[in-house]
Amino acid sequence: MKAPAIPANESDRLLSLHDSGLLESNNHQPYDRITRLAKRIFNVSLARINLIDERSLVALSVEGSAASVVPRSHSLCGHTLLNNAPLVVPDTRNDTRFADNPLVAGQSKVRFYAGYPLRLPDGSIAGTLCLLDESPREFSPGDMTALSDLAALAEDEFAAACAATTDELTGLFNRRGFNQFAAFALSGARRRAEPLTLAWMDLDRFRQINDRYGHAEGDVALKAMTELMRASFREADLLVRYGGDEFAVLFADTDEQGAWIAMQYLNEQVAEYNQRGLHPWSLTFSWGVCEFDHQQNDLKRWLQIAHDKILAMKQQYGVGG
Repeated sequence: MKAPAIPANESDRLLSLHDSGLLESNNHQPYDRITRLAKRIFNVSLARINLIDERSLVALSVEGSAASVVPRSHSLCGHTLLNNAPLVVPDTRNDTRFADNPLVAGQSKVRFYAGYPLRLPDGSIAGTLCLLDESPREFSPGDMTALSDLAALAEDEFAAACAATTDELTGLFNRRGFNQFAAFALSGARRRAEPLTLAWMDLDRFRQINDRYGHAEGDVALKAMTELMRASFREADLLVRYGGDEFAVLFADTDEQGAWIAMQYLNEQVAEYNQRGLHPWSLTFSWGVCEFDHQQNDLKRWLQIAHDKILAMKQQYGVGG
């Protein structure tokens, strides 16, 4: 098996993918319509819309029976990403790249593959629209045109998602909304010579909640954390779900000591919430605060310092994801 190589622009591609917010999206319905259509039009066993992150193919939609996450090293779509163009394999067993791939030689028995790269508005490839079948087949120019049209629909949905500045699940600002707002907040704080402090938070052991109790309970945990943040902080503070289990608060006109006091209050509110015993899991989080240095910092450096403080706390207390 030939594992797909890593594209030369991989770091920039991944940055665009994570900034898009698609990996955290809970709105799969538009993509489900596209994969249903694709499966029906082409009469294949499986149609998928995938995002390709560092290690995996993460399905935004799957029409047919298949795992929602596939290792990138085993994926056929990784080769589509690398080629930067549509890829059609009429018979995978006749292709040396795929003949002994677990998806071909194992229980999945994939014999036909057609993949179309899906781009974000900035041109970066986020993933693929792909067709898979258990029988070899040819793929005509007309078929490719139809697949291209469906891919264009998926990219339209990507563009709409990328324009959003709020997180679908929590209603907080998302990564894009934060980045846009923070630039204005920094400019205003500089003009007024006001302090501006960022608090960065990671939910501890969030992955264990998802693994043990299911993703629906994970969503409940994220929503609970959101409501506790809203109740603990001022309306003037910018609340953000930056991605996955990462949250942030931008404290306006507040120095680091003031932000520290506010975060301690959130800690107390979370502890009281856990004492109520509403769920089989408890909310815990690691955090760090960092005041913006108007002389030396930029936004990227500021985020990194705050994030490093979280990592230090996790290491100090032996906390995992």
